[in-house]
Amino acid sequence: MSKKDLWVILAGFVSFVYLINPGAGFLEIIPDNFPIIGNLDEAAACAIILATFRYFGMDLTSFLGRGVRDGSQSSGKKDGPKF
Repeated sequence: MSKKDLWVILAGFVSFVYLINPGAGFLEIIPDNFPIIGNLDEAAACAIILATFRYFGMDLTSFLGRGVRDGSQSSGKKDGPKF
């Protein structure tokens, strides 16, 4: 296991701990009281967790139909009936 792997695991773990919120909201980067931007820190933590899983080969967003598949870019368009 390389240093990079350990840093990715640490970032994912810290993001997970931030999301489960053991401090009951006392340690918030951006307080949720602010409209619109109040939840950006939680969104960033979720993005870091998804990136951590993707780094280790588990793409949890594949059900959305977009992304890299077999080394080529997918446009998200499916072949099928045209309506």
